[in-house]
Amino acid sequence: MDWRVALTEIELTEADVEAAMSVLDSEWLTMGPRTQQLELAFAESVGTEHAVAVSSCTAALHLACLAAGVGPGDEVIVPAMTFVATANGPRHCGAGVVLGESASPTDPNLDPNDVAARITPQTKAVMAVHLCGYPADLEALRSLCSQRDLVLIEDCAQAAGGRTADGRALGTVGDLGCFSFFSKTQLGVGEGGIVVTDDADLAARVRSLRSHAMTSVTWDRHRGHAETYDVTDLGFNYRIDELRAAMAQARLERLPAAIEGLRGVAHGYREALAGADGIELPFDADAVEHSGPLRLSSAGGRR
Repeated sequence: MDWRVALTEIELTEADVEAAMSVLDSEWLTMGPRTQQLELAFAESVGTEHAVAVSSCTAALHLACLAAGVGPGDEVIVPAMTFVATANGPRHCGAGVVLGESASPTDPNLDPNDVAARITPQTKAVMAVHLCGYPADLEALRSLCSQRDLVLIEDCAQAAGGRTADGRALGTVGDLGCFSFFSKTQLGVGEGGIVVTDDADLAARVRSLRSHAMTSVTWDRHRGHAETYDVTDLGFNYRIDELRAAMAQARLERLPAAIEGLRGVAHGYREALAGADGIELPFDADAVEHSGPLRLSSAGGRR
């Protein structure tokens, strides 16, 4: 590959550096006050009751599926057009994955009509991906899942800061929403993720399983809030570290301005490419612009 344009640009500001240095100065490096502060700030930013920070969006998707009760013998409908982590979430739970079609060549997100046709008695959940930051048809998917008693999980890895047409934050229409802090995302700090939900039981399940299903974490014991712990289930080491939590919170504070910058870049490309032979521009609305997709309808377009 001959990259003429950088795949992504990560601008580390003075605020990012100060956030990182404050963690190093504190000498508390994992699952402490910065993690809790990030969770509170993120929940407030999207308007949910709960947010649980984890080690990656892949971990978030896995835990969301487990919290939703997905297991062996179940089926989960996921978009055929997505990153592999979306499908790996239910697969890690032992469930079968059913691939749903895109709505159209210019709307690669999940088609609610195709989802409806693929529901079986084994279907447990639907995973909606906001591809490239463009919202999936959440209104139709939410209605369908409510009618069929299915869990709706939003994969918002590419859509931090995005909103529906009526102003709701992406990640809050489904029962659970999963976000990424990977380097290419709007909140890129290297690695990390977060799960949001309004359901206290789902949040408690995710919070427990991210750290070996222990009844207390080291920070609780350090502050004297607990003397010991029990292990109540088969959990995982999906903890986020304090360094990334602090940097993610710093980036969260300037997310709206960052999104406007991304939209400006995307609009510039769209204007320059409009009408170009052999090229179609998927989607037709503003998004948070994780990436700008092109559909090449001919060999000329590829050239």
